[in-house]
Amino acid sequence: MKVAVFPGSFDPITLGHLDIVSRAIPLFDKIIIAVGRNANKKYMFSEEQRVEWIKETFKEEAKISVDRYSGLTTRYCTEVGAQFILRGLRNPADFEFEKAIAQTNRKLKTDLETVFLLTSSGLSSISSSIVRDVIRNEGEYQQFVPAAVRIN
Repeated sequence: MKVAVFPGSFDPITLGHLDIVSRAIPLFDKIIIAVGRNANKKYMFSEEQRVEWIKETFKEEAKISVDRYSGLTTRYCTEVGAQFILRGLRNPADFEFEKAIAQTNRKLKTDLETVFLLTSSGLSSISSSIVRDVIRNEGEYQQFVPAAVRIN
């Protein structure tokens, strides 16, 4: 069984995340969207809220599960039996950053492959940090996130 972990903070999940996961579904038997806990990061939305938005977004997809983790992604992959880490790339800066992480992960766990998918055209400018800024400034964030993401 080919299992991939798609790790991230998803603060909030965006249409870019949705694009990557949706396009990866045919490639894997199971995709675990893993909401990571980083003690050094300040989140806009609670972990519970982020997990709920992701579950709601993918509720019709049997291959998708949602989980939470802390610590090394490689260790988490071992715990859940994943052979792949799924990552999306929006631009050359993402590639350089993600390449360094992938190479480090490969040294930590030699049987773990990172699979990169390029974000679809028109979605590469969307990031969670930009969406948070739009939300903070009371902008129309809905055009950047799945329908499940609703801020009261």
